[in-house]
Amino acid sequence: MGEFFALLTAALWAGAVICFKLSGEHLPPLVLNLFRVAVSSVLLLATMLVVGQPPWRAAEGWHYLLIAASGLIAIAISDTLFHASLNRIGAGLSAIVDSLYPPLTALFAFLILAERLTAGDLVGMVLVVAAVLLTTQARLPAGTTRTQLLVGLVLGALAMATLGLGVVIVKPVLAEQPVIWVTGMRQFTALAILVPSVALSRDGARWRELLRLPRRAILLALAGTVLGSFLALMFWIGGMKFTAAGTAAILNQTAIIYILILATWILREPFTRRKLVACALAVGGVVAVVAA
Repeated sequence: MGEFFALLTAALWAGAVICFKLSGEHLPPLVLNLFRVAVSSVLLLATMLVVGQPPWRAAEGWHYLLIAASGLIAIAISDTLFHASLNRIGAGLSAIVDSLYPPLTALFAFLILAERLTAGDLVGMVLVVAAVLLTTQARLPAGTTRTQLLVGLVLGALAMATLGLGVVIVKPVLAEQPVIWVTGMRQFTALAILVPSVALSRDGARWRELLRLPRRAILLALAGTVLGSFLALMFWIGGMKFTAAGTAAILNQTAIIYILILATWILREPFTRRKLVACALAVGGVVAVVAA
């Protein structure tokens, strides 16, 4: 059952990425992230109440501090960077860049938590970095310049770095508190940060225009949020619970393959041999890190 949940997580996230790419054509990254966090916060709050983990759970002050820092770094900042990158380079290349997450997380765990960095971790990092470098020579999506591609790749790499950092710093809290509660509190913190951030931003000043967005863009953003920020999260937790963490993590990374297929089929992004090789390197790197 755990293996099925992990594969379903990958498929749901792949569908979410396609929805976010399409809705990102109308919604600025910061606004899309606020929409995503607001909707998922409501869903997570309902889930927390149902499973008996309300937000008012007693916890030590340093727990709340680390959760707040993780919400800021791994959700408010990281997801905004992710959407900005996705808009520039497309879903297929974004999926390959996202494979930086496991090796960067292992690196931050080594630097911050003094976890052991193995030879497999190093091999995985080299393979994933090689995959990302290979994408710099990939055929450009229609209407994309080489500069936009490079900027998108850098934004995507920063998104994965901040995501990995945010996960690592909250790991000590996860050892003492329920996963659902920590997940929800991180989301609520990100929401509290994003609301004033959008209100003070240039995009927030155009809120009247944003309210007149095509219904299709809103529905796609809603679908991406439900698929990726809620259902995929729930099945990810289920996968980790009912099978070995390493097995679940490897199966989760099959999202790269699903995204490349959907990006080619739905978004009409070019699928080249260079992209195929980069995908193989990325998956190999992730497997090396997880296996280590």
